[in-house]
Amino acid sequence: MDNKASEASVKKAALAFVLLMGIVSLFSDMTHEGARSILGDYLSLAGASAATIGFISGLGELVGYSLRLTTGFIADKTKKYWLMTILGYIVDVLAIPALALVPRGGWVLACAFVVIERAGKAIKKPAKDTLVSFAASSSGGSGKSFAIQEFLDQIGAFLGPVILFFVLLAKKGEDQFSAYALCFAVLGIPAFITIVLLLFAKKKFPNPENFEADTEEKQKFRMNKTFILYIVAICFFAFGYLDFTLITMHTAKVGLVAADALPLIYAGAMVVDAFAALLFGWMFDKYGIKVLILSTLVAAPFAVLIFSITAKWALLLGVALWGIGMGAQESILKSAVASIVPKRSRSSGFGIFQTAFGICWFLGSWLMGVLYDASPMWMVIFSVATQLIAIPFFWLSDRARGFKAG
Repeated sequence: MDNKASEASVKKAALAFVLLMGIVSLFSDMTHEGARSILGDYLSLAGASAATIGFISGLGELVGYSLRLTTGFIADKTKKYWLMTILGYIVDVLAIPALALVPRGGWVLACAFVVIERAGKAIKKPAKDTLVSFAASSSGGSGKSFAIQEFLDQIGAFLGPVILFFVLLAKKGEDQFSAYALCFAVLGIPAFITIVLLLFAKKKFPNPENFEADTEEKQKFRMNKTFILYIVAICFFAFGYLDFTLITMHTAKVGLVAADALPLIYAGAMVVDAFAALLFGWMFDKYGIKVLILSTLVAAPFAVLIFSITAKWALLLGVALWGIGMGAQESILKSAVASIVPKRSRSSGFGIFQTAFGICWFLGSWLMGVLYDASPMWMVIFSVATQLIAIPFFWLSDRARGFKAG
């Protein structure tokens, strides 16, 4: 009876930690995803071309992912998971209100802040995901735990753009560049709340690693065939997955939606992302990695709808499919890594995996920006084809039976 009571207590505490870190992510995403909803049009007004926007979006992701190889290794070596998480969050969220200080025509400085924000994410991400993974096994399942995280993430990602919509509505008819600067300043509020909540979480749960016991099975991690095939699949997926900055830029360019309504489009994508994360996280605990085959098939046509059909219904449906792909990606990718990488080297595992993903996101985003300038149709073909190529590799990795559901 005492053991059952103790297990229930640990599960309750682990779930509380997962939820608290999810709320931290909610305010963090309110900050940087709110900014992301207007970033494409903002950079364009600041003087950046489509190719430049694609390059910076990709470079930001490259920095945001490739640095994780180093920061993940540092986190594992030092075991300073909280320090890395807090430092990364500070850099991440404060780079957004700093955009309010960029002068008119200062697209180079604006691009620098975009990359700095992604660098902050690189510092925090392996350590933060590792902290959450420690509690995941004790709070009801890896898939469900990361799905809860992603759900709360996306609630924040929904609220951020909605807040900016009302800010832009209040500034309607005024200079658009100045209105965007005010938006970034407003996002300083959730940025501050993020840091306060994170410090509270550290005080409340100073040692999350105690949630997970060491086991022999968990220590046997190798770069086996299954893991390699999985990385290849995700790289193809990332190579063809458009960054939302190109979507907002295109939408504003064709005049399908007014500039002040762009945040609502992104907010809608985040709502779909949130519920897709819950669904696919639950499915991962039951069926394993094969559910990514389904999500990829569903999401792949989004570029066709958004860039090939000039109609609001096509835009909305395409954005919804984009959200489904992002939700599945965010919940399942972390769950899979947490399931196969041992506790003592998990930050390194997250770093290795996310670096490969980020390099392909960078190259794909840059290339698709160039293709868009040449012909949007070529960009659409490239996006859909590379995502579909990922499917056989998902299937092969699942057949290798290296992943365990639950």
